[in-house]
Amino acid sequence: MDFSKAIELITQKLKDWSKNTVELIPNFLLAAVIVFIGFFIAKFIRKMTGKLFDRVSSNKALNNLFTSFVYVLSIGAVIFIALSVLNLDKVVTSILAGAGILGLALAFAFQDIAANFMSGIFISFRKPIKVGDTVQIKEYMGKVEAITLRDTVIRTFQGQMVIIPNKEVFQNPIQNYSLLGMRRMDIEIGISYGEDLERVKAITLAAVKDLPQMATNMETQFFFIAFGDSSINFSLRIWAESCEQGVYLETRSLAIIKIKQAYDANDIMIPFPIRTIDFGIKGGVTATEVLKTIKPT
Repeated sequence: MDFSKAIELITQKLKDWSKNTVELIPNFLLAAVIVFIGFFIAKFIRKMTGKLFDRVSSNKALNNLFTSFVYVLSIGAVIFIALSVLNLDKVVTSILAGAGILGLALAFAFQDIAANFMSGIFISFRKPIKVGDTVQIKEYMGKVEAITLRDTVIRTFQGQMVIIPNKEVFQNPIQNYSLLGMRRMDIEIGISYGEDLERVKAITLAAVKDLPQMATNMETQFFFIAFGDSSINFSLRIWAESCEQGVYLETRSLAIIKIKQAYDANDIMIPFPIRTIDFGIKGGVTATEVLKTIKPT
């Protein structure tokens, strides 16, 4: 009797499963149609999203990332709708809840990577720098070689490749010399106290008036800035027409040569540092006075 009841129970279960399967056939067919059409719609959305992001940003890596994210999101929505037709949406909700908790834990574990990643996204949209720009970030100055979603690569003028995390780039001041397309150099010089200052100014400005590779649309400025220990110091501000380091250094070097030649031709002295030796405790006693007080033995 027990064996017969077991057979009967198994048979009834199989009948119920068969009946439920038959009843679900239309749902399976509808879910398959939804998935089939949904994939085409997701591809169309990915294509349109890619065109939209290409107009907003020139960063191909970032555009591909967002396009793939939208595509995966679209596919997920299609699968969720298909499973809802099969009355399996509660299972998907539980899986998503678990994935959310896991994602939160991973976000805490990899917060520095996430910060660099988000900073890379903001840099791509704001575009404070681009590849080829001459920049200074923190103590590093050079040309931008690459900008990724995680870091920015700078080739310094000494030839070293410096990889800076995007978080540091985004959170620190950036000096971008390429925005103006020119660079200013400040040359500080000292001249003797005996010189005519107006004459020095006129001769100095005339000496650098026709420098090659000097920006003609920017005024050369001359300012006396301090009474030094042995000279009157001034600052000469000259603009190079390019932000390139080679042009900057060549213009500065040529300016120094021209100024020295002009000073030599006009007997303008650039004094050496002068030091006075004082032999008195309170000051004012010269070496000659000290020698007079020494009695010969």
